Amino acid sequence: MNQLQEMLFRLCSAPGAAGREDGAAQVAAEMLSFLPNVKIDTLGSVVASFGNPESKRHILLDAHLDQIGMLVTSVDENGFLKVARDGGMDRRVLPGSRLVVYGKETLNGIVCCLPPHLTDGGEDHVPDITEMAVDVGLTKEEANELVQPGDVVLLPGEPRRLLGSRVTGAALDDRAGCAALIRCAQLLQETTLSCRVTVLLSTREEVGSQGAETAAFREEPDMAIAVDVSFADQPGVPAHKCGKLSEGPMIGVSPVLDKNITETLKRLAKENEIPFQLEVMGGTTGTNADEINVTRGGVPCGLVSIPQRNMHTPAEICDLKDIENVARLLAAFIREVGA
Repeated sequence: MNQLQEMLFRLCSAPGAAGREDGAAQVAAEMLSFLPNVKIDTLGSVVASFGNPESKRHILLDAHLDQIGMLVTSVDENGFLKVARDGGMDRRVLPGSRLVVYGKETLNGIVCCLPPHLTDGGEDHVPDITEMAVDVGLTKEEANELVQPGDVVLLPGEPRRLLGSRVTGAALDDRAGCAALIRCAQLLQETTLSCRVTVLLSTREEVGSQGAETAAFREEPDMAIAVDVSFADQPGVPAHKCGKLSEGPMIGVSPVLDKNITETLKRLAKENEIPFQLEVMGGTTGTNADEINVTRGGVPCGLVSIPQRNMHTPAEICDLKDIENVARLLAAFIREVGA
């Protein structure tokens, strides 16, 4: 678990907002360097392959590399930054929060927060992100020297170990999935495979899944499994819409997912004594599986998710045991289906 934690924390500590994943991509590519073929493609996704390159059986494993963030849109007359969403940022966590602005220099900023004494009873009102202001402690002239429109802004959330095997931090959505795929490749390192396997750590999932869609088109897999995070139980979350932390991978069941892949994942989990949960969805999945599924002439897809609390905040929570069990399940799938 310590090795997995170290890998996960390194991934989470690298900046990688949607469309600006360079820092995270470099770290991930380095972690996959034990594989024979690793590259960063046109849209910044990390692509690594192993197994038999001549095989007609080609399995794609995908997890998205990007994290939610914001972009600077302007600097006002008093030096405050105006920002816009880069992905599904939850505005409720922003007022009074510390931000990191990646300009010519890395700057710390605070989202301005109206004192409750001045809210006239409107404490529950949270303005739109475009109406918020970020205080970086500079005049307009000083800020314009260091910051320009399009610079990335992230909510910092230093990864930390909680009690037991649970961890918290920003970017666990979906660096936890990336860690699971890297760990899966490690588990298969000494296995002779008759199939070809491609590990895809894709970009831009939070803004449309362009990284996964274009890479799947190019790589032409004949089946794929996407790994993402999904809702874990916590107060206020309906039990039928979530899984439980520490109780294993959430195997997706959906009309857009391939039934044979889903059933194989369930059977292999039982045979290998890997705890698992089912996540039933009545339509699309909201993950890269939706886009990979309709690439070229169609790609049969499965989905495995890691339970997570506090999604899209700087204090997301996952369990290392769940991440390890996702890696074990995927390795078992490749050993069987790839044969």
